[in-house]
Amino acid sequence: MAITLYLEILLFLLFSSLLYRWSTCRMSTPHRSSVPTNWPLVGMIPGLLRNAHRIHEFITDILKETGGTFAFKGPCFANLDMLITANPGNIHHILSKNFSNYPKGPEFRKIFDILGDGIFNTDSKLWTIHRKTALLLMNHAEFQDLLETVIWHKIKKGLLPLLERVCEKATELDLQDIFQRFTFDTSCSLFLDYDPLSLSMDLPHIECEKAFSNLTEALLYRHILPEGCWKLQKKLGVGKEKKLSKAWESFDQFIYHCISLKQSRSKDQDGMGFESFNLLTSHVKAYTGEGGTSGDPNKLLRDTLLSFLFAGRDTTSTALTWFFWLLATNPLVNIKIQDEIKTTVNFKEEEKWSFFKAKELHKLVYLHGALCEALRLYPPVSLNHKAPVQQDTLPSGHWIDRNTKMVLCFYSMGRMETIWGKDCLEFKPERWISERGGIKHEASFNFPAFNAGPRSCIGKDMSFTQMKIVATTIIRNYEVEVVKGHSITPSDSIILQMKHGLKVKLTKRSV
Repeated sequence: MAITLYLEILLFLLFSSLLYRWSTCRMSTPHRSSVPTNWPLVGMIPGLLRNAHRIHEFITDILKETGGTFAFKGPCFANLDMLITANPGNIHHILSKNFSNYPKGPEFRKIFDILGDGIFNTDSKLWTIHRKTALLLMNHAEFQDLLETVIWHKIKKGLLPLLERVCEKATELDLQDIFQRFTFDTSCSLFLDYDPLSLSMDLPHIECEKAFSNLTEALLYRHILPEGCWKLQKKLGVGKEKKLSKAWESFDQFIYHCISLKQSRSKDQDGMGFESFNLLTSHVKAYTGEGGTSGDPNKLLRDTLLSFLFAGRDTTSTALTWFFWLLATNPLVNIKIQDEIKTTVNFKEEEKWSFFKAKELHKLVYLHGALCEALRLYPPVSLNHKAPVQQDTLPSGHWIDRNTKMVLCFYSMGRMETIWGKDCLEFKPERWISERGGIKHEASFNFPAFNAGPRSCIGKDMSFTQMKIVATTIIRNYEVEVVKGHSITPSDSIILQMKHGLKVKLTKRSV
């Protein structure tokens, strides 16, 4: 049976390659449609492969042409048919109105197996336990103080000293790498009570921190390739799957080591020197008696913590990266944010730096609008994967059978004129500000950067707090200029990072 599977895959790759070459030649003449041709046997895979380097824009072009929902046909033997949508009515129906019919399901767990029984992978009872526990801890009276302490500690000891040295030496800097290190350190400090110090002067290579990029790339390809292809790669230990396996090992070693360190400490001792309240100890207590599908409490704890690190490191750092690129290319917006910071934030001088309390952040309305605009145009989680338990008819009129693969395209939603108007591609923080000067609310099924419905992101406020503190600190102290000629393009990844990073030059402002 295995030999038959391998022969099918080889034939599929050979036929797809031939069609790919032929269809590429056709592209030399004006192409009438963005919709890929549905070929016999291999379906639309050749068109997908031809556009794999621009997958997000490719899907957006198709959805614009097809009214926001499109039925993709995969190879007849690969179970890769899927319905792709950016229709707000469908999004609302799937994520909220008919939520119970769209669990994560076995297909999602298969693709995201590395997350185990974490909150993003589970349904029913275990998901309820995860969400209630997380909400309870994040609503704890001391959590906000802990969050603010961790963020400012990393700014004072890591971010600002490094940026000062970059200014002094007039060197280039990859801002995306800096934000990833920053959020990795703060997430580890919050959830593991351990600071890996990846944001240090020498910018050390920490295997676990870099492993997240390999994780996100491999997960996207699992959505695109037939299951047999990526499973064969996994068995042979090649391609993206080889990198994913190494990432898996790095995560396990790092997280289990942190858990062991915490367990070996005295209960009264706090490794980071912060308040007695910490999330690792709280999670250990909360999951006592729970073992997940594996029956192993330590494995469940590992899965829980990895999910939080994944969300904390990648989503916030990605949002900040696109935000600063948009500021650099929209100088008038940058000036307005500077003026708002100068006139509304009460800074306190401490040693050589200036700081402010997180409670000041609600005053920064224009900054909030600019961050929302960055999230609209470049949502860190660019897509979501669903499958119905029972047959259903979507508001768009599309009928779907049970277990139909569905992809919700959040990236494409930010580029739909039907949702945001003809200026949808423009960076306009003003669209988030009401006539009275307050923050304008937008329905989550139009703006699903933090998901929507019962599974909406529980870390939304935490993310905004971190983004606003970091953004305000950098904007007040430095002028950020993107290096001329640096290529800016989204990565081929489940998280919408920049493929080549964000190379910038910094100039110190006179405060």
